[in-house]
Amino acid sequence: MNVKFTRALKVFLTVADCGNMSVAARQLHMTVSAISQQLRKLEEDIGQQLVNRNSRHLSLTEAGRIYYRTSKELLTTAQQGQQEIDALLHSPSGELRILAPEGFGGGLLSKPLRQLLQSSERISVAVTLGEGYDDIVASGADLALGFTPVDKEGFKSYQLATWSQVLCVAPSHPLSTEALSHPEQLKEQPFIVYDHLPAHELSGPDDERYLLAHPKLSVNSMQALIQFTVDGLGFAVLPQKEVQHYLANGELVELLPDWQLPDYQVFAVVANYPTMPVKTRQAIELLESYFTIL
Repeated sequence: MNVKFTRALKVFLTVADCGNMSVAARQLHMTVSAISQQLRKLEEDIGQQLVNRNSRHLSLTEAGRIYYRTSKELLTTAQQGQQEIDALLHSPSGELRILAPEGFGGGLLSKPLRQLLQSSERISVAVTLGEGYDDIVASGADLALGFTPVDKEGFKSYQLATWSQVLCVAPSHPLSTEALSHPEQLKEQPFIVYDHLPAHELSGPDDERYLLAHPKLSVNSMQALIQFTVDGLGFAVLPQKEVQHYLANGELVELLPDWQLPDYQVFAVVANYPTMPVKTRQAIELLESYFTIL
């Protein structure tokens, strides 16, 4: 609600309660002249006389009595709304909407979100999983997670972590038992890729470089890529944090461990408003803290 309007309502209600502009002026720390101007402006705006005035006392007109009742309701609602807005800036409250890649639904968000939910009884979280960034503003999201910063006016990107990638295959695939020493030996084997990243460069001994390209199968979902690899359809470059449990329990094995893949980064992207709600700021801090030590 307009600040000037709520101030005028407060003046009107105080004058009506006091029944005297001088008393109201002392309560509001205003001059009688300023109060009189506020009342005249309010009456002009609504096109009705609200107060009958004389030198000592004032009384409300019929329109004034109606306006008094509705003004009390309006001012109470406005004050409650302002308190809720202030709470967003000072303590975690309200609904936090997060957009995240599909792979983050496999447990990467569980611990930081648990901590965030435990930080306040007044906060709730809605997570939407998908591939790539959606329009943060249009979707109503407070925070989007992804692997590239957003270089657009009106957005701000925060780097949360740097993670590694691994070349993997299922133990059921023939590659898992071959003695591999060079990525050239993979040339005739089925390469599966995430279609946003169709090629990967490996770095080997003596700074040798080798480009993995020409996939046999591409998919637009990281979760599907991981599952296809676990199911033995071929080998793939996978995010280490998302498949570490598969590697630990033997559902995937690493290929060519002496060859390195470039790291990838994780970003949080928010709309670049003048003030960030504390729920969003705290979520970014928790995610950065947790992702860094994963």
